[in-house]
Amino acid sequence: MTTLDVRPVTTPTVTGLRCRECGEPEDLGALHVCSYCFGPLEVVYDETAIAARVSRSRVEAGPGSLWRYADLLPVLSEDPDTRVDLGTGATPLRPAPRLGERLGLDDLWLKDDTRNPSGSFKDRVVTVALSAARALGLDTIACASTGNLANSVAAHAAATGMPAYVFIPSDLERGKVVGSVVYGANVVAVEGDYDAVNRLAAEVADTRGWGFVNVNLRAFYAEGSKSLGFEIAEQLGWRFPDHVVAPLASGAMFCKIDKAFGELQRYGLVEGSRPRMSGAQATGCSPIAEAFERSSLDVRPQRPDTIARSLAIGNPADGYYALQVADATGGVIGHVSDAEIVEGIRTLAATEGIFAETAGGVVVANLRRFVAEGRIDPGERTVAIISGNGYKTVEAVAAGAEPTYRTSPSYTDLERVLAG
Repeated sequence: MTTLDVRPVTTPTVTGLRCRECGEPEDLGALHVCSYCFGPLEVVYDETAIAARVSRSRVEAGPGSLWRYADLLPVLSEDPDTRVDLGTGATPLRPAPRLGERLGLDDLWLKDDTRNPSGSFKDRVVTVALSAARALGLDTIACASTGNLANSVAAHAAATGMPAYVFIPSDLERGKVVGSVVYGANVVAVEGDYDAVNRLAAEVADTRGWGFVNVNLRAFYAEGSKSLGFEIAEQLGWRFPDHVVAPLASGAMFCKIDKAFGELQRYGLVEGSRPRMSGAQATGCSPIAEAFERSSLDVRPQRPDTIARSLAIGNPADGYYALQVADATGGVIGHVSDAEIVEGIRTLAATEGIFAETAGGVVVANLRRFVAEGRIDPGERTVAIISGNGYKTVEAVAAGAEPTYRTSPSYTDLERVLAG
């Protein structure tokens, strides 16, 4: 595998990379996979150095973005010019009593990541990955994406002046294509599904020397999702919820939220039991949920066929690890039909005023199913991750979206129309 020719980095809290499978250490760099066994890589931190720095007061005095948790993220340079900050993070966590009543949950909260700069949680991972890329001296950034990541990479590249190449399936939703083109990124539409796009991206990463946020920068990129877990705990007054329900695509976000909770315990920022972690997929692309139903860690790839395009990863890189997290925390992993997803989007919008993309509909619909199946206690403090904005995927709910009334400019006509 190719390691890019990058500048040396110095960091007070990050010591290198390590294979998640065999434990083989690797130097810091834009590295694709373990050079020994080809397993996935993760960031290695100096836990003693972090313990000496991090505290609740230090976090609370930080910026109003995910960088308030810089001590717990893979910061590769103390030079502030390398750090990218479009204001990502610090998104609302709020109670959802109307949706909770509809679903049968007494203490439901929504983590609303539709509020991020490009409209999805992907801004978290891109903020961290691009900052690492700049510290490593990379001059071109890229990604393979089902849409949200492409939008985020394009936006962050524009803000930093970096050339960007985003690789997407050729039949992606129009809103997500426009959401990348408008920032001036080079948009490469690939014939095939996300898994085909990802295979091409891996080849390009190994030959062109570009920094692909979710390929050769993935070890840093994935750590950005920890900020969701950090924020949930801080926003609840440095307490854990009982249960977190999150959408599953690759499975990385799901695993990193759980990792964040573990780190908050390790450094004494939060006490108490870590939350149950449950995952939500669409039936038309549910390889992790299908393995969960078989009580297996063997994730069998699927060919996606669902309106939930942002979750349509048929061969999820972190599926195995997501299953381990669900099992270890007493969580569940479920799946729902496209019709249920649409109903979930509409229910969330009509009860809580949040227009979510299809991934949000997947979460709400699975919540409904988990309650019906007795998988969630109605009294549990449950946090649902709403990961993306619905204006990117209006096609999912466009059918039947017509004006309630039509009238001339005459008030008399309006009265007649309203009277039926």
